[in-house]
Amino acid sequence: MGAFIEAIDLHKTYRVGKIDVPALRGVSFSVQKGEFVTVVGPSGSGKSTLFYLLGGLTRADSGKVIMAGDDFAALSDAERTRMRKRKIGFVFQKFNLLPTLDARSNIAIAQEISGNGNRDPAFFLRICDLLGLTRRLNHRPSELSGGEQQRVALARALVNKPAIVLADEPTGNLDTENSNIVLKMLRQSNQELGQTVLMITHNPEAARYGDRIIHMRDGHVVQPEEDPQWSPH
Repeated sequence: MGAFIEAIDLHKTYRVGKIDVPALRGVSFSVQKGEFVTVVGPSGSGKSTLFYLLGGLTRADSGKVIMAGDDFAALSDAERTRMRKRKIGFVFQKFNLLPTLDARSNIAIAQEISGNGNRDPAFFLRICDLLGLTRRLNHRPSELSGGEQQRVALARALVNKPAIVLADEPTGNLDTENSNIVLKMLRQSNQELGQTVLMITHNPEAARYGDRIIHMRDGHVVQPEEDPQWSPH
């Protein structure tokens, strides 16, 4: 079986003033369909840049991203946008909720944007129930705790049953209890719905929720023993 997500020799450099700052220096790895893979590494290791490349939110300077059989480099901007809407669910550290809409509408807007007609009211309610949001659906973001807001953001990412879930530090702003709720829900969506999950995190405890861990440092994929922040215990 071919890889479901594949990064092939990815390079990305940012221009800061007159200085070139390499973010990725030849990153390659693959993820099989149905895997839950976590990417760990210290700040500046290239994790977030990798996330944006895998999600088709920016382009690599060189190398390829193959996502569910599609080569991002070969797609037009419109085609990449269409693929993101229909195949990928995004979870960010910042909740990115619309303040004027209640929780229900913040989740439902993902269904409207996708344009694929894949609305399943029963699944909508199931996701909300699993995330403990059923009684909070009529509340706006300002009336929700940080943990509840992140759970709304997670429900929004999952409601269209995307083939791939990309999560960038989804527990970065949460306490331990809410972190565990979000991580367990990601794991459950992976196991019960067969969604392929790739999660970026700096937290070794969060990383252990995955099937496999990819370590990054200084724009490279490295072995665990080369990551001084990682502890196997």
